[in-house]
This record gives sequence, C-alpha cells and structure tokens, in this order.
Amino acid sequence: MKLMMLDDLFVEEMQDLYSAENQLVQALPKIAKAASSPELRRAFEAHLEQTKGHVRRIEEIFSNVEGSPKGKKMRGHGRAAQRRQRVFER
Repeated sequence: MKLMMLDDLFVEEMQDLYSAENQLVQALPKIAKAASSPELRRAFEAHLEQTKGHVRRIEEIFSNVEGSPKGKKMRGHGRAAQRRQRVFER
C-alpha cells in the first residue's frame, strides 16, 4: 500500500503495533513457563497483563478511526518468536 497521507501512516504504524503486541501475548506465557525463577516468571506474567492492556487500547483507538487493527503481520517479530521457540525446545 502506498502511503498517501499522514492518516495512512498512522493506521500502518498502529497495525504494526497491534501485530507486535499480539505476538507478545502469544509468546509471553511460554516465556513465563520457561523462566528460571518464580520472580522472573511473575515479571513475565505481569508484562503479559500490561501487553493485553496495550492490545485493548489499540483496539479502542481503531474504534475511533477509519481502518482495522488487523493488517500485515510483522515478520521481524515472527523471526524472534521462532528463535524463542528453539531456545524453549532445548
């Protein structure tokens, strides 16, 4: 999509954020489960709740602007998720 206006850029950036936050929502439970200490596990679980709040706020923003939060999936975060998965499989 060719960006023609500042509004288009805003929507694109918000879609990227939405994708990144949702990928974290998927990854953080696995990371927490693999944590080496209870304190670290709790920190990841707290981060998960914060991240879920970010997703809700982005959805709320999109309820007030034209566009959908669901756009392209951020590939960079997908590669990071693959690396995390390899670590957890060890």
